[in-house]
Amino acid sequence: MVDPVAATSDDTGAAKVLEVKNVTLKFGGLTALDDVSFEIREGEILGLIGPNGAGKTTCFNVMTGVYKPTSGEVCFLGSPLTGRKRFQITKLGIARTFQNIRLFRSMTALENVMVGVDAQHKAGLLSALFRLPLHRREEAAGHDRAMELLEFMGLAAKCDELASNLAYGEQRRLEIARAMATGPKLLCLDEPAAGFNPAEKATLMQLIRRVRDQGYTVLLIEHDMRLVMGVTDRIVVLEFGKLIAEGPPAEIRDNPAVIAAYLGVDEADAS
Repeated sequence: MVDPVAATSDDTGAAKVLEVKNVTLKFGGLTALDDVSFEIREGEILGLIGPNGAGKTTCFNVMTGVYKPTSGEVCFLGSPLTGRKRFQITKLGIARTFQNIRLFRSMTALENVMVGVDAQHKAGLLSALFRLPLHRREEAAGHDRAMELLEFMGLAAKCDELASNLAYGEQRRLEIARAMATGPKLLCLDEPAAGFNPAEKATLMQLIRRVRDQGYTVLLIEHDMRLVMGVTDRIVVLEFGKLIAEGPPAEIRDNPAVIAAYLGVDEADAS
């Protein structure tokens, strides 16, 4: 595990949890990301936004080990992630959710979250097979931690329900709980408001703030601009694989390049 002390700091004094450094990703003749650089600071909620096809999810997948960049690198707490497998990245302290919910539908809510807890267990196969003391201690602690997270998400009463039987919004919260169960330093949420009505989105905004207040750094990819503007501390904007703006929500809201990208007009006309 990488020591958080190794993380560098920016000019505000906040530690740089993750750094995307001059990342380019090409698929054949298509450049999906073009020399993209930004950072995520400890304790913040960073929004990653852009029009459809801007490269948001591609960038997200590079950061979480799904894709290897053509050039450039991603560093987490000062350590390069390039070449690491996804399970190694999870163990280092990066967890994610998905646009399309990926729960174990035939398992209970509690079992789903305990799968996340298992990612940090030290007991090996033999310890589990013979139910040695370390395995039993980790299993008991994992159960307690999973129940804490279900309580945090308002799902404790549904702990024995199959994931497939939960309402859509409950499944979204369960997936976030499972990601939190891995003990991440960076929690990456990929369009968590997809399919939500306005009331559910307002509740989600409160939940994301509560997650940050629990000590997590949050990366948020989201199409709903009202949600992004209302919950993030900083925003990074991509268009056609290039970074076109970065700053606090109020600054991004009035940025001519961002307005042009979303409205499909010339930057001069958006000024």
